[in-house]
Formats: sequence, C-alpha cells, structure tokens
Amino acid sequence: MAQYLSHRTLSPPKSQPMASLSSGAATTPRRLPSASRVSLSISSASSSLSLSSSSAYSPSSLKCLRLSPPSPLICKDQKRSSMSTVAAASDAAQLKSAREDIKELLKSKFCHPILVRLGWHDAGTYNKNIEEWPKRGGANGSLRFEIELKHAANAGLVDALKLIQPIKDKYSGVTYADLFQMASATAIEEAGGSKIPMKYGRVDVLAPDECPEEGRLPDAGPPKPADHLREVFYRMGLNDKEIVALSGAHTLGRSRPERSGWGKSETKYTKNGPGAPGGQSWTAEWLKFDNSYFKDIKERKDEDLLVLPTDAALFEDPSFKVYAEKYAEDKEAFFKDYAEAHAKLSNLGAKFDPPEGIVLDGVAGEKFVAAKYSSGKRELSETMKQKIRAEYEAVGGTPDKPLQSNYFLNIMIVIAVLALLTSLLGN
Repeated sequence: MAQYLSHRTLSPPKSQPMASLSSGAATTPRRLPSASRVSLSISSASSSLSLSSSSAYSPSSLKCLRLSPPSPLICKDQKRSSMSTVAAASDAAQLKSAREDIKELLKSKFCHPILVRLGWHDAGTYNKNIEEWPKRGGANGSLRFEIELKHAANAGLVDALKLIQPIKDKYSGVTYADLFQMASATAIEEAGGSKIPMKYGRVDVLAPDECPEEGRLPDAGPPKPADHLREVFYRMGLNDKEIVALSGAHTLGRSRPERSGWGKSETKYTKNGPGAPGGQSWTAEWLKFDNSYFKDIKERKDEDLLVLPTDAALFEDPSFKVYAEKYAEDKEAFFKDYAEAHAKLSNLGAKFDPPEGIVLDGVAGEKFVAAKYSSGKRELSETMKQKIRAEYEAVGGTPDKPLQSNYFLNIMIVIAVLALLTSLLGN
C-alpha cells in the first residue's frame, strides 16, 4: 500500500532497474539508480512532499505544536513520562465545525491523497499483541511529533500537518488523533467514496517518548509482497478482505520517482496537475474515489498507470485475488467493504473518551431505541394465536393446507343466515 500505509525505506541496488511487473503495455515501475535509502511518498495535488532519505530532515515549523487545553506546549526535545498522560475528549460541536473546514480545504487544495495517508499512518502503527496504551501504537496523534515524522515511511507528511494545523489551532477542543482520522475519512467521502461510519473522542499522547518505534509500516517492494502485506496487516488485526479493500484507496494519489524511487516523472494524467504537476498515478482520475484501481491493475493496458509489487500481488495471490476480482466488477461491494475496513483501521489502538466514542451523524455506535423500530401494532398473545388456529382447523384448514374456497363460501352463507334470523327474531 504505497500511498497511505506507506513504506519503510527501500534499498534498490545500484543502477539495477526493477524487473517488469507485467507484460505488453503494462507499467514498469522504476527505481532510482541509487543505493541511498528512500521511502515512497505520494504528493497531493497542492503540496510537494519531501524525500526522506537516510539523512534526517527537520520540519522546523512543527518542532513545537500546541496541544488541546489544558495541555501545555510540548516541544521536540521535551520529555514526559507516559504515566502523566490524561484523557482529553474532543468537543462534538467543534468536531462538526472542523469537518466543514476540512471540506473547504479539500476544495481549495486538492489534498485528498495526503490527508488519507496522514490518518492511515497515525493508525497503522498499531500492534494487536501489545495491550498497553499508547505502547500499542495506533490512532493516538503521535504522528505530530518530529521523532515520528522523521520515520522514512512518513516522508512528506509534514506538509499534511501544515495544511491542517490552522484547523487544529482554530478548534482547540479537537484532538490531533481525531483530526487526523477525520481528515482521512472526509477526504475519501469528498472524493466520491464511501460514507465512513466514524466515531470520535480519541485521546492524544502528550510527549515524543510515547511515539512508536520505526518499522511498523509496510514496504512498497518487498521480496514477497503478499507475505509482507499479511505480516504487517495481520499484526494490526486485519484480514485478507480488509487488506484488499484498503488497497483500493490507491485510486487516489500519485507517486514521484525523485522522492520515492517509483513511477514516472510525469504522465498524460499528471503533467497538468491539478496542483503541482508530475508524478505517476494508479488511475486516470486520481482525485476520484471509485473501483477503477482494481480494473486498471487487472487489465494493465495503460503504461502511464502505476503498478507496484504490492498492487500486483492482489491479483497474483489466490486469496487476495478473490476480493480483487470482486471489487473490479462490483463497485458497491467495494464501497461497502472499504467503508468498514477504513472505520476499523481508524479505531486501531485508540483510547476513547467517552469510552463509547462520539458519533456525529448517527452512523457509528448508534444507540438502539426500541420505539424507533416499532410499528405501533400489538403482538398477539399465545392464547389468542392458539384460539385462532383451533377455529381455523375446525372448519377444515391446516397450517400446511389452506381452506378450499367453498369452505369460505359456506361460512359466509351461515353468517348471513344467522344475521337474518337474529334480525327477524328481534322484530
């Protein structure tokens, strides 16, 4: 999953191109002829992502970020014990307003891909085998700290933080953990994708020493792509269907070879933007969320569309292929499974306050209200049911055999005669 749950450092051999992934007109992703360690990063339409090499880069503008009150200012070198972490629930009203601001940001900056990646990278460090929060990783806002931003897999995400930091400053009652996941889900929805059943109330970690260690995110070109994907995503508690569904988010975004070592410098689909031109996309309409990623990977007819080893594995591995084929044919099935997988990913490792989370649209975690589903009609008692059945059987009916039409006619005649006699006797 090159674009979102991005990749650890890649180490291509010197001056040795990667073998072709396909035949005919299919795309052959290219690696840079360099032994330097690089990580794959995807540019949004508006912002230029930085290459993360073995040498560190310094996002100086984000060395100190203000946390939600009452938390003090935390700087890059400030240390605090994880025992001092306190819950800081997001405010529902501010969450709704922040979401509207994110929508406006997307309209003006076309930054859907990088915001999706931001949310995925914060959540994707989760390890189901570690119970303690925040050591288990996951959606806890730790990606805002410089130490984690410097992880090779997070190259360029400082630009995503710069885009949404003004929204965080405006809404102090929204945690970074919630803002990252909200931005990711909203970007999918605004690009025409699934409605994600989100909940909020994630608690932020407070200090850099609570960030996960480097190496929990997947690579773009491992020797055994399918095995590698399972190793990484099974650790998160995800299954094959969810791996394939989440891979479908590659319908958004593009890759730049000068930063990642993968793809072309530009194609007919990216040379004119929107935003900064260049790079190679997985799909022709790389700001539109649909199932074209699966169709294009399956057909491999367009040399201007990117196919990574982890993409190709979806149609090569027997288990993955079942879902990839299904999603290529059925967009609605893909949208349904993607929405469920994205929501699950966004909750991984998170600590919620309140524990049940905050739901903004009545989509996730809606409480059951019996009256809402009641028709207003009373259920017949067992005694009444037995009485009706006895009367039905007395005139020749059975549960397996309906009454013949003449029985109904005879009953109606008897009733009519009795009514007539009653009327005459009454007079």
